[in-house]
Amino acid sequence: MSRLRPLALRVLAILALPLALPAQGTPDPLAQKVRAWRIAHAQPILEEFAALLALPNQASDSLNIRRNAQAIRALYEKRGGKTRLLEAPGSPPAVLGERVTPGATRTILIYVHYDGQPVRANEWTMKAYEPTVLAGRLEDKAEKKTLAEAARPENELWRLYARSASDDKAPVIALASALDALAATNTKIPANLKFFFEGEEEAGSTHLADMLARHKDALKADVVLFFDGPRHQSGVRQVVYGVRGVMGVEIAAYGPVRPLHSGHYGNWAPNPGVRLAHFIGSLRDDDGKILIPDFYADVRPLAPAERASLATIPNADAKLREELLLGGSEGGNASLSERIMLPALNLRGIVTGGVGAGATNAVPTIARASIDFRLVPNQDPARIRRLLEAHAVAQGWTVVHDSAAATPALRRAKDKVMLMDWGENGYASQRTSLDHPLGRDVVRIVERASGERVAVVPTLGGSAPLIVFEQVLGIPIINVPIANYDNSQHAPNENIRLKEFWEGIEMYAGLMAKLGAPVP
Repeated sequence: MSRLRPLALRVLAILALPLALPAQGTPDPLAQKVRAWRIAHAQPILEEFAALLALPNQASDSLNIRRNAQAIRALYEKRGGKTRLLEAPGSPPAVLGERVTPGATRTILIYVHYDGQPVRANEWTMKAYEPTVLAGRLEDKAEKKTLAEAARPENELWRLYARSASDDKAPVIALASALDALAATNTKIPANLKFFFEGEEEAGSTHLADMLARHKDALKADVVLFFDGPRHQSGVRQVVYGVRGVMGVEIAAYGPVRPLHSGHYGNWAPNPGVRLAHFIGSLRDDDGKILIPDFYADVRPLAPAERASLATIPNADAKLREELLLGGSEGGNASLSERIMLPALNLRGIVTGGVGAGATNAVPTIARASIDFRLVPNQDPARIRRLLEAHAVAQGWTVVHDSAAATPALRRAKDKVMLMDWGENGYASQRTSLDHPLGRDVVRIVERASGERVAVVPTLGGSAPLIVFEQVLGIPIINVPIANYDNSQHAPNENIRLKEFWEGIEMYAGLMAKLGAPVP
């Protein structure tokens, strides 16, 4: 450890060096041109955005997913690109768009997904697929406005509400608009561009590896620019070098075959809710530490550059605790940025019996829980599954993987029977080295486009199937998200703040115009 500290300090000093940003008040010339163009064309941009958001886009809805894919093909063919659908057996279609620059020596593959999370309509204030503009946040009772009003430059703090407004259709339109801006300003794009729009990311990307392998030659590139996720919680732009992996499990603990009067049978018939609660309590402590034996054994230690970068990321913890009404946070004095570098176990939900008006004085028949794991580099989803099941067996549970296997005979013979349904296998974490030259180029381009420093972040808190790109295509991956951090992605009333959307157009234009050429 003592040998690493001087090196880490030197890396921190290098990260802190100025990158010759434009002087304050002197915006990047290209960004100025793009900004002027998008201000003049704001209303048609928003109309195009709203039209795409109006298409339902759950991955399992095959008819509407294909409508989305065809709409995206039309958007990019309108900009002079060649497009085609990529498919694997059983998969929703992905859209591949290509724009070739004669003589280019670099090819950039840009990833965006166009599918969205499921919608529970009763939880939304507005209709999820009827894009709605509000003059601010819904929580502040902001008034409903029109797209024409939202297009005015002074209204950039307004928000557009719809499913996938931020996750992840905003980059689809921002990229298309950036292409328009570059064409209108006669700006040359020095690299070959490939656009890969996936239609299954929110459903686990179960066919992605097969699709990439089948179309590997068509997807050859020097780097993947991944456009998904939010800005840093402090509000600053961030360039992210990796993501956590993810996997989930549905658990059920069995009790009596019928509900039993708690007076006649309580304290005799085992309560599945209590038993499951004790099991969940054995998985992690109140501070977020995972208690499953050997869970952390494969966690890769942070590299010196990664540890040093954490010290440069703005700390927004106090602001977030105030905003979220949290009197404290897990991890003691560790920051959110530090906690994201660790694996996590989240209880997504637990259900047994009834509460409130639905409560009855009965021992319930079953208790269910849903858990997700967030993984970090070197952790294997298959091994995590084995560890969790071994932990359950060590506590006396008999584990089955199909409800049909929990037969009457088994439940009579075994005191504690637990169903673990793993569904899809999930995927591992991915992280590109912070020393990669293309990553440094991306940071410089983004900073010069905005005239502001960005947060250089080793790992995004969320998950995405970037490990599949790394394993199949073998190229570095850099994530440049644009959405506001409080966008309610994966939740009711998802939104994009217009300021972040407009700035995303400028940032994407800068990346496409400059990443294919040497960056000073």
